[in-house]
Amino acid sequence: MFIITSNRLATVILAILFLVSCSSVQNTIPPHELVVSEQFKNPIGFYDATPSFSWKLPQDKNIKKQTAYSIVVASKPELLPNNADLWESEKVESEQTLFVKYKGKKLSSRQKVYWQLKFWDQDKKASAWSEVANFELGLLHNSDWQAKWISLPKVDKAKSPKTNKTSYKVQYLRNEFTLDSKIESARLYITAKGLFEAEINGKKVGDDVMAPGWTPYNKRIETLTYDVTDHLQDGSNAIGIALAEGWYAGRLMLRGYPKVSPKVMCQLEVKYTNGDVKTFITDESWKATQEGPIVYAGIYDGEQYDERKEQKSWSLTSFDPTNWQKVVAEDRDTQISLTPKRHNTVKSVEELTPIAITQIDKGVVIFDMGQNMVGVPRIKVPMKKDGTLKIRFAEMLQQDGRMYTKNYRGAVSTDYYTAKEDGKIEYQPTFTFHGFRYVELSGFDANATLDKSWVTGVVQHSNYNLNVEFNSSHEKLNQLQSNIIWGLRGNTLDIPTDCPQRDERAGWTGDAQVIAPTSFFLGDVHSFWMSWLQSVRDDQDEDGAVPVMVPSLGGKLKAGAGWSDVITIVPWETYQRTGDVGVLEENYASMKKWVGFYQSNAKDHIVKMFTHGDWLQPYSTHKRDERFGITSNKLIITAHYAHSVNLTAQAARVLGFESEAKEYELLFHAIRDVFQDSFFDTQGRIIEGPETQTAYLLALAFDLLDDELAQKAVPHLLEQIKLTDNHLRTGFIGTPLLPLVLDKIGETDLMYEILFKETYPSWFYSINQGATTMWERWNSYTHKDGFNKGGMNSFNHYAYGAIGRWMYERIAGIKPVKVGYKEIEIAPIPGGPLTSASATYNSPYGKVSSSWKIVNKQFNLDIIVPPNTTAQVFVPGNAQETIKVNGVEFESNSDIKLLSKTNKAFVFQVNPGIYSFETNY
Repeated sequence: MFIITSNRLATVILAILFLVSCSSVQNTIPPHELVVSEQFKNPIGFYDATPSFSWKLPQDKNIKKQTAYSIVVASKPELLPNNADLWESEKVESEQTLFVKYKGKKLSSRQKVYWQLKFWDQDKKASAWSEVANFELGLLHNSDWQAKWISLPKVDKAKSPKTNKTSYKVQYLRNEFTLDSKIESARLYITAKGLFEAEINGKKVGDDVMAPGWTPYNKRIETLTYDVTDHLQDGSNAIGIALAEGWYAGRLMLRGYPKVSPKVMCQLEVKYTNGDVKTFITDESWKATQEGPIVYAGIYDGEQYDERKEQKSWSLTSFDPTNWQKVVAEDRDTQISLTPKRHNTVKSVEELTPIAITQIDKGVVIFDMGQNMVGVPRIKVPMKKDGTLKIRFAEMLQQDGRMYTKNYRGAVSTDYYTAKEDGKIEYQPTFTFHGFRYVELSGFDANATLDKSWVTGVVQHSNYNLNVEFNSSHEKLNQLQSNIIWGLRGNTLDIPTDCPQRDERAGWTGDAQVIAPTSFFLGDVHSFWMSWLQSVRDDQDEDGAVPVMVPSLGGKLKAGAGWSDVITIVPWETYQRTGDVGVLEENYASMKKWVGFYQSNAKDHIVKMFTHGDWLQPYSTHKRDERFGITSNKLIITAHYAHSVNLTAQAARVLGFESEAKEYELLFHAIRDVFQDSFFDTQGRIIEGPETQTAYLLALAFDLLDDELAQKAVPHLLEQIKLTDNHLRTGFIGTPLLPLVLDKIGETDLMYEILFKETYPSWFYSINQGATTMWERWNSYTHKDGFNKGGMNSFNHYAYGAIGRWMYERIAGIKPVKVGYKEIEIAPIPGGPLTSASATYNSPYGKVSSSWKIVNKQFNLDIIVPPNTTAQVFVPGNAQETIKVNGVEFESNSDIKLLSKTNKAFVFQVNPGIYSFETNY
């Protein structure tokens, strides 16, 4: 008999506790990529005082999933992890790693917050604590501002002698201030009705471009926060701000509201080491002038810079502003919300060097950047005193090698630089941007030797990371992938735009909803869409109407089916791709209002409303405006009415509003019944308007036909495709639905054939004509016939890039089954001429990869499944034969199970890890 004494018992217990403790910390790899709310990493000037926290688990073979987490939040980093004073979640038994809501003490403007976390894995082992992350809140309320709006008493307009256009002259505003104690930190809070660039003591503040951006200025203006501690010095300091008209007061394609001269507002808060805070604001004490080097600056028309008018040292204390005027100051507008910027600012993100130089005339040279891009050039060119350099832009060249600018329409898109002395100048425009591949220079020193270093292409867009890598065995498919990426980059300059080069560049909502699903693969655009959706809500009318352009340019056009449905489509897609239920919480009321607008314009569920139709549908013989396509407007409108109702019902269910979900489901089915009766006969054929691919696609994609009628409609869709020799005949609305529907009805081979068509209309057709971005038309240009004669002829228009979704989901095979990729489908289907394809996607849970190739009648598939997820993997092959997994014949184990097999594929359930499959094919 073995007897444990009390002393020995205590020793045993301590030993057991020690062993358990050791076991719990055995997994030392901490979580990483800590972000707040919509994927912000350590932001300053943050907008969200009730943030959520997200993180990723290490992609390590021993870490399969999370079973618990603990978050600690503090006001100082040294309080972490053991003395958190703002919030301790304690240990929470949960797999959740996305959007964990903060539940601590109330946070306030200017507050800097530090946070840290650890997790427990599938074996209940705790990780090490993560690195400390942080965020600093901006000025969250209008009442936080003491500053006033300032500008010159009268802001003159400049009439460009070069272009005959006018713009408000750029204002230069300055002030001086004194610091009389040792500085601990300093923040500059700043915004503008227009565009600004700030300097302190001669040093530029930040590296943002076209700040603060474009919002519905009558409702909301975004503010920016900069850490300017290193800009300041003891004693006297100076601050200067250049202010241009931008979108706020500049020339736009439409303007349903009056132009008002630009204004700026800033608040500099300096914290001394003794704890005191000194605040300097824009007020009546500032001085300003319009006599500066930027003579003219417009979004559409370019910038004119006169070096002879530079006022050196204007943002230094040594400058004498005697000849400058006093500004006028206005109180803040109580009806306009001042909010910290919700998505990443526009920045210069890449530089391109020319691939060729061509002298087209004496003294006229064209630089080919090799890529249609958006941004500005950096010019380093030899000049003669008082000479003016003319800088023109074009996306394409004419057959004689000269610049083709007809498609810019009314946008002059030309920059000028006048030199004050002989020598090489360096110039990069500040308050404009251009869409271009070609840069034409004239007016430079005629004796200079041409050099590629004269021009650098500075690529600019909202600063997000690219998320996907895609490659295949087909060169043109790879080029299409590149074109899709460049199309998105060129049309996400602060807002989603239709095009970046002509006299438009507007936030067309139809283009946006079409590209949104693909965009989440391409880039980390969560905050970009969330911010713009806030503008959509701001611009929504009280009766529920959503403008076709956001920010709204005014005018008579209230709403349009297929465009205004952005308020239901993009929130739902954002939720699906990110797992962020917050996007539904924020937009649900607006979704309901939009459905209500449909209802108020409906009679027996048929809506009378404007629509742009299946925009630029490639049919040449019809009576109405060719841009609107030939598909029945009534059908398009009713289909989108039903679709928005259906999405609103699903959102209601996610949010727990069961009774409302049921109401919207009943409404959807009522509209569906009317849709079937009004637009289809009993044999599944269209009876409203011409039969088109798009008409059938809308019905099948939006589930608007009962099962029996849908089966009958499928042959009619296929007939329409066959009639066009298996080419698409779809515009903006129909194109993104085509691959989804063909996939749904099992016609993947047909979709491959359509995708790989090289004749008009097709994706490869534009590539064969030299495209490096997505085009607005399927035939914007042809080697044979030249440029399309239509008015809509942009060579950077991302809508048709919606095919990217199918490329990643079906060719590569990566698709979310549950929101946010908590459960993943990896189901590549080879087809067409492809012998290999691969994609790697940075999902909310980590890297997902699918890479396949066919060699000697064997199909090889390599995949990566990130931790804290599971995947269903479909491996093509004859399931009557064997399959190898990781080099050996498959046997079921804890990480991989065979769910089913057919004569076409093996289906596995797979836990996180790296796997290789090999089958006969």
